[in-house]
Amino acid sequence: MHLHKYEKIWLTFGIGSLVVFLLILGYGAFWKGTHPQSHGVTIDPNNIQAYEDFKPENLGLTKVDDNQYVVNLIASAFNYDFGKDDDGAPVKHIRIPAGSNVLFQVTTPDVVHGFNVAGTNVNMMVEPGYISQLETVLKKPGIYTIVCNEYCGVGHHMMYATLEVYE
Repeated sequence: MHLHKYEKIWLTFGIGSLVVFLLILGYGAFWKGTHPQSHGVTIDPNNIQAYEDFKPENLGLTKVDDNQYVVNLIASAFNYDFGKDDDGAPVKHIRIPAGSNVLFQVTTPDVVHGFNVAGTNVNMMVEPGYISQLETVLKKPGIYTIVCNEYCGVGHHMMYATLEVYE
């Protein structure tokens, strides 16, 4: 079988690209330890409050130990629910000391949402029936915007909150 010069070039380029792509995936998966998020923790989306971490009194920022925090929240209907403050108003701003180890736990009762802390490595897809978890260390002080980066409906642009990392 005879292959034209350009066919040989494109075949070589295609196979080479495939090999490079597989090497990059292998490096990320085995050497760096990155992997898709596990969906091991499930939750009934119709009864989120039955799960201890998502009861109204446990939402928001909780200090677990020195420099260790847990942030529990519910993403729903164009809103991030971090609980209520002492006056009963919804919390839209959380403060965490710089250098803290933070575990974000997010769930949703309705549709797929995103949870992205802009300017950090915190980025999760939040699906009904699952608890999305991501642990990170927030080192750089500043005020970060929390946005939904998965289109969830007409009020999607109103779904945001702020995270302040302070010294």
